[in-house]
Order: sequence, then C-alpha cells, then structure tokens
Amino acid sequence: MDRTLPLTTTFNFRDVGGYVGHEGRTVRWRRLFRSDSLHRLDRGDTEAFAALGVRTVIDLRRPHEVTRDGRVPEYTGLGYLHIHPEHQDWDEIPFEEELGVARYLANRYHDLAEQGVAGISTAIGVIADEAAAPVVVHCVAGKDRTGVVCALTLSVLGVSDDDIATDYALSTEASARFTEFLRTRKVRVNDIPRPYFSSPAEAMLLFLKELRERHGSPEGYLLAAGIRPEQLASLRTHLLS
Repeated sequence: MDRTLPLTTTFNFRDVGGYVGHEGRTVRWRRLFRSDSLHRLDRGDTEAFAALGVRTVIDLRRPHEVTRDGRVPEYTGLGYLHIHPEHQDWDEIPFEEELGVARYLANRYHDLAEQGVAGISTAIGVIADEAAAPVVVHCVAGKDRTGVVCALTLSVLGVSDDDIATDYALSTEASARFTEFLRTRKVRVNDIPRPYFSSPAEAMLLFLKELRERHGSPEGYLLAAGIRPEQLASLRTHLLS
C-alpha cells in the first residue's frame, strides 16, 4: 500500500497503516489518515479524497485558523468534527537556537499534552469508534497537533517508539513541499522559525520517553484524561489486523 497519497492541494496527507503493533498484528491500512489542512482540496482532489471512503474528519486547528482558511469541502456521508486542544500559542514562546529544534518541539508537545488534554482525549475517542472510520485527523501542517494525536494512537496500538518517530519524521519532506507552496504565494518563509517546518525523529522520541516518565504510559495518560478502557480495547480491535 502507498503510505503517502499524492493529492495535489495538500502536502502531508498519508496513511498511518502498516506498522507492527501488539502481538505482531499490523495497523490496518485505509482506516486512519493524517494530513495538513484540507481546506485547499480542489475538485479533482475532492474526488480522490471521497474515493478513500473517509467518514470522519477531525480538525485540530484553532478556531481562528478555521475561520481564516475554511474547512474541508462538504459532501454527503462525510462527518466533520472541529476539536481544538487548547494550548499556548507558539508565537508566545520564542525559539532559541541553543535549545535545539528537537528539544523545543518536545517541550511544545508536552504543553499540548497537558494543556490540551481534553481535546486530545476527545479526538482519540472518536478514532476509537469503529463507526467513525475511516478517519482523517489534521491540523495546519499535519505534523505537531496531528503528530501528537497519531503518536498516542499508534503507541496504544503497540507500535514501537522508533516506528512512531519514523512516521512523524515523514513530515520533513512534506514541509519542504509546503515551503515551496508558500513561496509561490510570496510568503516570506525565512521569517518563520525553524521548528515550524521541522520534524526530527528525536523530538518525538523525547516526547514519548518523557510522557512515560510523567504518566507511566500513553495508556495511563489517556485513562487519566477520561478515555475508558473499553475505548482502548475498541481502538485495538478495529485498527489492528
């Protein structure tokens, strides 16, 4: 199966299936997708998107981002959920080169996990519902908010940290494509801090390691956040082969 799907108006749309999870079972293909913002889908891409059979879109963007850019185009049979995990705006936390990109990103993901816990648990609760699948979860770039939600989901499914970090790092190539797109729109990308376009595997490895130190396990984090044990069981039942 192709992991990265070549839609022309998105830059980071891909399937998270195929990774090995609990008891050697494989994460099912075409059940959970991750993406950057879907508001740019044009007619041709909308047809390709609909052909995937997507039932539910989870939009993790801030309310002002949705208002500014719009949402995924509507069509019959597509459910749309705007779930905003509240967290501090990155513009309020300047990036310092001596800290390093991976450490800066891991810190932001911890902020998101702690401050946006209600939104994260709600999103994963939707992913756990077999009736909602296939699901696409997305934010603006499809690497940070989306990356945390997908990392926690894959971890609960038993996927190794190394594989989760490898999947997360695939956003690096997508960021390069997105950067070129911004340049065609005459956006001054040189003024944008490096972490906004970076997704080093080390950042996700740090986040997952330190999440366990804080909460015992991703499952422990989610259970404390309000996810029920039967939802975790459902997640494994319908997303693992």
